Amino acid sequence: MRILTGVQPSGKLHLGNYFSVIRKLVEYQNNVDLFCFVADMHALTTFTSAKNQTENTYDAVCDFLALGIDPDKCSFWIQSEVPEVTELTWYLSMSITVPKLELAHSYKDKVAKGITPSGGLFFYPVLMAADILAFDSDRVPVGKDQKQHLEYTRDIAERFNAQYGDTFKLPEPEIDEETAIVPGVDGAKMSKSYGNTINFFDDEKKLKKSVMGIVTDSAGVDEAKDHEKSVIYAIHSLFLDAEDKKKLQTRFSTPGTGYGDLKKALLENILDYFGPYRKERERIAADPAYVRSVMKKGSEKARATSSQILDRVRSRLGIGISRV
Repeated sequence: MRILTGVQPSGKLHLGNYFSVIRKLVEYQNNVDLFCFVADMHALTTFTSAKNQTENTYDAVCDFLALGIDPDKCSFWIQSEVPEVTELTWYLSMSITVPKLELAHSYKDKVAKGITPSGGLFFYPVLMAADILAFDSDRVPVGKDQKQHLEYTRDIAERFNAQYGDTFKLPEPEIDEETAIVPGVDGAKMSKSYGNTINFFDDEKKLKKSVMGIVTDSAGVDEAKDHEKSVIYAIHSLFLDAEDKKKLQTRFSTPGTGYGDLKKALLENILDYFGPYRKERERIAADPAYVRSVMKKGSEKARATSSQILDRVRSRLGIGISRV
C-alpha cells in the first residue's frame, strides 16, 4: 500500500495541521509505503518573494523532520527537485479539456473573488495529478473540500489509459470521517486564511498570546461552564485521553475556575506536548548541511520511482528518439 501526500510551504504549522494530517503521517510511515513531499511549486500560485519562498520551504522541511517524519522510513522530498513530475504534467495536460479545468473549484473560487488567475492556477489540477500519478500512488489522504482534486486525477488517468493503453493506477481518496475539525481561536475552522491559528512552533510569548485570545462566553469564575460549547475544551481535548477529558469536564462544570485558568492549563499542555519537538526543530534548523543532505537523498529516492513511471508514459506516447 503506497500513500502519497503533499503539503504546501505556506507558513508556520498550527494545531489543525498537526492533529488532522501530520500525526497520521508519522503513524503511516511505520505501516505503509509513505511518499510525502513539500509542494513548493504549488506555492508559486501565491508567490510573494524569492526570500519568502526559500524560507518557507526550508521551514516546512525542518518542521516535518522535527515532528517525526523519518527519511529512512519513507520517501520525503521537495517537489521542484523531481523534474519528472513537471515533464509528466505536460503529457497529462493532453488528457483533460479546457472546459473541465474551468470547473475546478480552485480556479472558479479565485475568479469569483475578482482575482485574475494565472496559467499556473488554471493548470493546478494537472500538476497535482502528476504529483500523484508519478509515484503509482494507491491512496491519497484528502479533506472533504479537496476531494475534487483527486477526482480530476482519476479522470485524467482513466482518459490517458483509454487513449494510450493501461498506464496508471487509479488512486483512491482517503477521507477520515472521524477526524474532527480543529477550531481556531475564534471558533471557526483553524486556518491560516482566517488568521485564527495556534502555531505550536511560535516562541512562548506569541503562543501565549494566541491561547489567551481564544473566544469565550460571559460565564464568570463562580459559574459553571458548558464544555460542549467551549473552544478551549475542544482544543484541549485533542491532547487528552478519556480519563483526562472527564477531569477537564469536571473543572468546567464546577464553579470556581475562570476561563483564564483554563487557558493557562491549555497553554501548559501545548508547551509540554510540543516541548521535545520544539527543541528538535531548533537543532535541525541550525544544521542546513544536514537538511540539504536529507532532501538530496529524498529526491533521489523519489526520482528512482517517478522515472520508471515516466519511461512507461514516454513509451506509450512514442516520445524520445532512442525509441525509433
